[in-house]
Amino acid sequence: MMRDMMRVINKKFVALALGLILATACEAPDQKIYDEIDRDFALSSTDPTVLASFALSAYTPLAGNWGGHNSLWSLQEVSSDEMVITQKGADWEDGGQWIRVHRHEYLPSEQAVNNGWTYCYSAIGNINNLLKSFGSNPILRSEFEVLRAMVYLWLIDAYGNVPIVTEISTDATPPTVTRAEVYDFIEKSIIGGTSNGITFENNLDNLQKAKTYGTINYYVAQAVLAKLYLNAGVYTGTPQWQKAADACQEIIDSGLYSLESNFFNNFVTRNSGSNENIFVINYDENNAQGFNLPQMTLHYASQLTYNLQEQPWNGYSSLEEFYNSFDGDDARIRSFLVGPQFSSTGARLEDLSAEPSDPDGPPLTFTPSISMLAPNALRQEGVRVGKFEFRLGAASSLSNDFPIYRYADILLTRAEALWRLNPASAEAVSLVNQVRGRSWPGNPVVTLTADELLAERGREMFAEATRRQDLIRFGRYNQPWWEKPSSASTKNIFPIPQPQIQSNTDLVQNPGY
Repeated sequence: MMRDMMRVINKKFVALALGLILATACEAPDQKIYDEIDRDFALSSTDPTVLASFALSAYTPLAGNWGGHNSLWSLQEVSSDEMVITQKGADWEDGGQWIRVHRHEYLPSEQAVNNGWTYCYSAIGNINNLLKSFGSNPILRSEFEVLRAMVYLWLIDAYGNVPIVTEISTDATPPTVTRAEVYDFIEKSIIGGTSNGITFENNLDNLQKAKTYGTINYYVAQAVLAKLYLNAGVYTGTPQWQKAADACQEIIDSGLYSLESNFFNNFVTRNSGSNENIFVINYDENNAQGFNLPQMTLHYASQLTYNLQEQPWNGYSSLEEFYNSFDGDDARIRSFLVGPQFSSTGARLEDLSAEPSDPDGPPLTFTPSISMLAPNALRQEGVRVGKFEFRLGAASSLSNDFPIYRYADILLTRAEALWRLNPASAEAVSLVNQVRGRSWPGNPVVTLTADELLAERGREMFAEATRRQDLIRFGRYNQPWWEKPSSASTKNIFPIPQPQIQSNTDLVQNPGY
């Protein structure tokens, strides 16, 4: 009921959301913010409907470029062993950026590195503005501070040492602070305490212990903590496995979330009914654009498979070794598009520009094997990302909401934390088998190993921007894989973008760049 109510609220107050100004905006749009609800009333209100309407504009920038090309999601995926963007002659050459990202040779000048940074800080700037306007309401303050903490978690995961900017910051050139300091700021923003000169209340006390949709509640905050603690050893050098396990248990004990019987229910066009998705970025092809996956991964001719309104770009595919980590009896193997391709009417598709060296010839066939990374990979090579539903007739932006925190991930996170504490944990085995058994029944894990845990996370979480983080935590990110040599540990975080250093000389570049 709460989820449905939030969906209605989201639609009702879309004008309000568009009215608030981003901190980085150059020009203020026409503001129609308080037409329906008096601001002073909202500041003293505890009515969830009233508060939700004012909180909505904190979430609209998240759609931005999360699910689009050339930003944070792209960096997370292409730097891992899940995905690759091959150079097909002049197509996808892109100044060599994606070759460098794949090989862990990324530079401070990469567009995607700067785009990911600005995406996060634009969202933070917007939240800070809202805290200035509505922070006197303790419920709204808690929601905004936890949301900001989530974005800072993305930042320290990707960039490590970053500036902390809050609603009370006055420094026009905020300096870089250590990853450990940002970790402390994230944690205190949620559970309370003093960090970076700010004393936070325990924001968990003010968050709803109920389902909401696409907004922060008590259990979303616990998911943020679970991910923060799961990677604490990477971020600070001090593991926090028990804290990670406990945060997950809070979500499990709520009884509000459960595994969908069908894995793919979480990724359909209208996935707001999923009992598994804990927090999502709301996308809508008309009102909240930016999720461009079919454009990014499908072959040009695949437009006829889904009757897409625009022609795809033939970019992202998966690595053969990663694809082969899926068993043929595992339903999750349908997360890939592989083999002969057909139009929506069943006609065999052809690529009339297929290279003479392509063994499949013009008939469009997605092959797991890829002949080369660059400069002349074949147009049809590589299995494509099919995890999300591509609606017939879809626009270039999908309406599928993107799950940031999903119940299956929480189960696997608790399982890993318990396994780290005790490799013989029976509960850890049971949790993994809950997730695995849905898609691959009859093949339970008997004994957990690091290899099995990492592989199971890969099969479950493919294309959800977790693989790079997982590889780093398991010590595999710097190992060689197809067309990628061994890489230095300094590549475990991306560089501070060169345009940011040029505009803020107080930023300090990460080691190794």
